[in-house]
Amino acid sequence: MDGVPEPHTGWTFLTNHARVLAAIADNHSARIRDIAAHCRLTERAVQKIIADLEQDGYLSHTREGRTNTYRIDPGKVLRHPAEAGLTVASLLSLLVKDEVDRATTPGDRSRPHATT
Repeated sequence: MDGVPEPHTGWTFLTNHARVLAAIADNHSARIRDIAAHCRLTERAVQKIIADLEQDGYLSHTREGRTNTYRIDPGKVLRHPAEAGLTVASLLSLLVKDEVDRATTPGDRSRPHATT
């Protein structure tokens, strides 16, 4: 089926909710179609995740013509007790692309490696 991303098999470190939130943080006026493609999810799954995030106050949107502009509440605390006290801003600071990453070509996925 065209437009449906190839599913990922196996486990991952991030939830789909975190991926969608990071994609929105990177582009506050991203279309659901683009978020779905970026996160390798269906558009319906992204719509459900956005509804979840809005229902719990992590995200809101305003309609401007045919475009939604999203606003993330950076001070909202993460839900799981293991992340008690951590905010959305602290999570997104690790996940959102910085300007250097935006300048790389689409095929160049190299990122600096962490050092110990």
